[in-house]
Amino acid sequence: MADMAGFRCETERLILRDWRGDGDWTRFWQATNTPAVMRWLGGVADDAARTAAQERLLGYQRDHGHTFWVVERKQDGALLGFCGLKRSNQAGGPQGMMEVGWRLREDAWGQGYAKEAAAAALALAFDRFAADEVIALTVQGNTASWGLMLRLGMERRADLDFDSGDFDPENPVIIVHSITRAVWQAG
Repeated sequence: MADMAGFRCETERLILRDWRGDGDWTRFWQATNTPAVMRWLGGVADDAARTAAQERLLGYQRDHGHTFWVVERKQDGALLGFCGLKRSNQAGGPQGMMEVGWRLREDAWGQGYAKEAAAAALALAFDRFAADEVIALTVQGNTASWGLMLRLGMERRADLDFDSGDFDPENPVIIVHSITRAVWQAG
C-alpha cells in the first residue's frame, strides 16, 4: 500500500503521494484557496500564509516521515487536495498527538474522496507509524468535517477541546475527535 521512499499510497480511486514541487503547490492553492474551502480554516490565505503552510507541510515530512500528502484522483490525475498525518502542534491544543487531516477542493466534496483518503491515512497511522490514538480537529460549524470524523469511527473528545480563533473567530473553540488503534482494528 505504501512505499516511504518517495511516498505513495493507493486506494481504490486515489493516490496519496509526496509533493512534487511548485506545480503541485500552484494547483493545490488554485483549487483549494477559495472562500468555500477556506470557510472554516481562517479564510482565504494570502501569500505569506500560503508560504508558511507549505513550509510546515514539508517540515512535517522531513521531521516525522509523514505529512498532509497530495490527494490525486487515479482516473484523470486531478489534484483534489491533501490528506494525511502530522503531529498536533496548534497552540493550546493536544501537543504531539498524531493528527489526521484533509482539505479537498469544492468540486470533490460529497463523493467519498475525503473518507477514502482519511481511512488510508488512519491505516498508515496505526500500521506504519505505530500510533496508539489519532485525533482530528475542526470547529463546531464545520459539520461536514466532524460528520466525516464520526463516519470514520472517531469519537468526540470534549476533554481535548481548546480555545483558538484561528479558524472560526465567531466561535473560537477547536473541537477534537479521536480514534484508538483498538477501535480502528475492531471496525
